[in-house]
Amino acid sequence: MSNNNMTIQVPGKLMVAGEFAVLVPHQHLAVTAVDRFVYAAIKDSEERLLNLEDFKLHDLKWNYQGGEINIQSTDERLSFVREAMKITCTYLEEQGISIDSFKLSVRSELDDQSGVKYGLGSSAAVVVAVVTAIMARFSTEEPNKDVVFKLAALAHVNIQGSGSGADVAASVYGGILQYSSFQAEWLLDASRKTSTISELIESDWIYLSIKRLSLPASVYFCVGWTGRPASTTKLVERILQLKTDNPIAFEEFLEKSGRAVHTLLTGMETENNELLFEGVKANREALATVGKQAKVSIETPLLSTLCELAEDLQGAGKPSGAGGGDCGIAFMPNEKQADLLYRAWEEAGIKPLSISSYAQGATINTI
Repeated sequence: MSNNNMTIQVPGKLMVAGEFAVLVPHQHLAVTAVDRFVYAAIKDSEERLLNLEDFKLHDLKWNYQGGEINIQSTDERLSFVREAMKITCTYLEEQGISIDSFKLSVRSELDDQSGVKYGLGSSAAVVVAVVTAIMARFSTEEPNKDVVFKLAALAHVNIQGSGSGADVAASVYGGILQYSSFQAEWLLDASRKTSTISELIESDWIYLSIKRLSLPASVYFCVGWTGRPASTTKLVERILQLKTDNPIAFEEFLEKSGRAVHTLLTGMETENNELLFEGVKANREALATVGKQAKVSIETPLLSTLCELAEDLQGAGKPSGAGGGDCGIAFMPNEKQADLLYRAWEEAGIKPLSISSYAQGATINTI
């Protein structure tokens, strides 16, 4: 792209259905981008500088040499940004593009101003923002979203060592997605077997599938915060342990989750609210059951209240993501019921969040 000064806006995400199951090949998950954002600004600079405003890290000097990004800081919170810069710069170099100096600044509005984390996928959105910014700065045309997704997914998995990549997909493509994961183990193995990042990006990611969907016009999407951030990694470990400890129970969960997600997705595609609500309820039940079998609390008492209040008002609710706290979501049949739900949540000690599904993914604005 010709302009060298740009701002990138990247949405966060909320998982809609299919959590945990998506970590198994060919299982579908529904995820939505949301209207809370990470911003990255990239501009020409004589010095190579990095600002991470949320961490109060300013004018950190960086350089790219020998396929590595070196940042003048030992702060561990830089790991995702460093890896995103490294993967993208290496890819561009493989494409015959030389990396000259720039200043990159990143800030997030995904978390509350008080520092409370809502589980909106901040590390994934930051990685997507960094990859998009550097690709836009050095590409002659708007970056291909499939390439951005693969670069960001690789950087994210390299640091995290796991994950479905659904949060990365929501940040790149936006909207509501039907998603099957590339499978982190497959990607790490494929990365080891390919000699260049370009070769990996151009290869077929055999398990991956992404399809755009949209919410029926009459349905209202509601988000409530239960006041306790959850550790996704720990919950995932406990659920996946069930595959070894009780394989029959785990297979039953996959079957139930698969049916529930199919029902929900069919409801979205055919604008059939009853099917959509039925799918949400069935997925909630599948998650609650597998949680009990794995002896973890996916649906906390307050998340149960959040869901039950939605059902009392002719809607359907469930935990979003790994559960154990964080956000719950609800789909309501009209605006009046949604307003009544927000009031009922507040009375129950649940904080309604002014968050909506967001149709756009990462966008580039020239300054």
